[in-house]
Amino acid sequence: MRRNESPLVRYRIGIANPHAHLFEVSLSIEQPQALQRVSLPVWIPGSYMVREFARHLQGLQAWQGQHKCPVRQLDKCSWLIESEPDKPLELRYLVYAFDTSVRAAWLDSQRAFFNSTSLCLRVDGQHEHPHLLELSAAGRPTDWQVATGLTPLQVDRRGFGLYRAADYDELADCPVEMGRFWSGTFTTASVPHRLVVTGASPSFDGDRLLEDTRKICETQIRFWHGTASSRSGQNRPPHSSYVFLLNATDDGYGGLEHRNSTALICNRRDLPRLNAKPADGYTTLLGLISHEYFHTWNVKRLRPAEFARYDYGQENYTELLWFFEGFTSYYDDLLLYRSGLIDEVTYLRILTKSINQVLQTPGRAVQSLAQSSFDAWTKYYRADENTPNLTVSYYSKGALLALCLDLRLRSDSHGRHSLDDVMRLLWQRCAAGPMSEDNLQQALQELTGRTYARELARWVHGTSDLPLKPLLQAHGVRVLEEPAPMAQRLGLRVSENHAVQIKAVLGGGAAEQAGFAAGDEWLGVQTGSGRNLSQWRLGKLDDLMLYAGKSGRIRALIARDRRLLGLTLSIPRVVNAWRLTVGDTEKTKRWLQA
Repeated sequence: MRRNESPLVRYRIGIANPHAHLFEVSLSIEQPQALQRVSLPVWIPGSYMVREFARHLQGLQAWQGQHKCPVRQLDKCSWLIESEPDKPLELRYLVYAFDTSVRAAWLDSQRAFFNSTSLCLRVDGQHEHPHLLELSAAGRPTDWQVATGLTPLQVDRRGFGLYRAADYDELADCPVEMGRFWSGTFTTASVPHRLVVTGASPSFDGDRLLEDTRKICETQIRFWHGTASSRSGQNRPPHSSYVFLLNATDDGYGGLEHRNSTALICNRRDLPRLNAKPADGYTTLLGLISHEYFHTWNVKRLRPAEFARYDYGQENYTELLWFFEGFTSYYDDLLLYRSGLIDEVTYLRILTKSINQVLQTPGRAVQSLAQSSFDAWTKYYRADENTPNLTVSYYSKGALLALCLDLRLRSDSHGRHSLDDVMRLLWQRCAAGPMSEDNLQQALQELTGRTYARELARWVHGTSDLPLKPLLQAHGVRVLEEPAPMAQRLGLRVSENHAVQIKAVLGGGAAEQAGFAAGDEWLGVQTGSGRNLSQWRLGKLDDLMLYAGKSGRIRALIARDRRLLGLTLSIPRVVNAWRLTVGDTEKTKRWLQA
């Protein structure tokens, strides 16, 4: 080690047994403390739930040369090793990896994936030192490749070898994909991008997805930093390279953002196919890609002040997820439109769905967006059958708040300013770093000359409905109200697979008044009595009126805990849902295009 150079922390990741889903990990600490504490994170940034990754770690042992060092577990996720100071210390252990999500780790004979928060113990006192990660080629199929956002130091042509991270935070923020995958590249704004797709079927049209992803990236870089001719040296994209890691499965959806990469899951049926029209789910996939890429700026750099430094050992609370997730959710589909990937009709259809989701959530009158953000650790990520009655999504309602703020700004400034300007101003004023709600207030006032404290107090910290209808109408959108689907009319959330399964009963609805409960199976419908008695098997909820006829009151036959019950249900006559259409094309385009 050279003089004045920080001691290195080095990991070696290998495959112990793919059929048992076991990674083997060795951790070398050049200069340990006499009592060296190590710990595994309990959560991963971007997914706000304590997940206890240490429950999958086993067989931890420590050595200095031939001497085995005592290891004592301190709590659920940390250990203390007795060692000689400044003499290299090596730790060895196994990690079980069988989590198909983007948040943890996976290993089988076909594929390997991990976030370092699941595999790499954090060395107390040395988390700010450089970290090396070696990906061993031993034990893996010879045709496997590697994809990661880490900086390569010495790797072979397939990517196995040695990588570097500036500190533990960077190591934790760069997932690793290993296996057989499709890979394509493009460059936009002088930034090389790589798209990796695992699990695609032979009909996958990689060129189509690569080109559409390029359009999204180009549009977002232009959103934040202007055109190439207007970009200054201080206003360039914050990443020098980027990697999309997309795992296509039979049934999956989700993503997790990182500073120069993202891990994604999609249903393989939603991938574009050669010589075929894309499925409806393809737009959803593009929206996911857009969402996670927007996070490159909004939450990975511009982030809550409480996230200036992560505490990996416990919950990290903030009231600002409505901004970082909600505003990102507003822009993900809007920027698909600006990328030319969807039209106005499709965009308004997506927006309609979001509005109806929020309006049919009773919890919106119970929980504010600030509370929703703060409670994410125990409520949003631990959803149960009563969640719709207690909570509101900081994603969905946060996106609608962003919509209202955008439209209000455009109206107040007569089209001179928009939320786009606010986002760029925050990026500059907060130096692409931690921000607070006060920073948002200041940016709004700096642009418009007036305070938006009243709006934010009501929209963020209150529980009243947002002024969606007048703001949309002012920007050329016609708001129509039409009969809602039967589940919404009754106040139910259900699944239908040859039977109607009750997933949630919404507070104040007709189903709650009748006595339905989550977990019930709705078997049939009974109307009339005596000789006029009519009984029908119910397979789909939308068939209810087919059997009810003109009757607004029926007997619902349900199974609960294997008991058969009859519930008297009054069917509401009128419950409406929204549908948005373009009323004034010019006004709507002025909003959507810039």
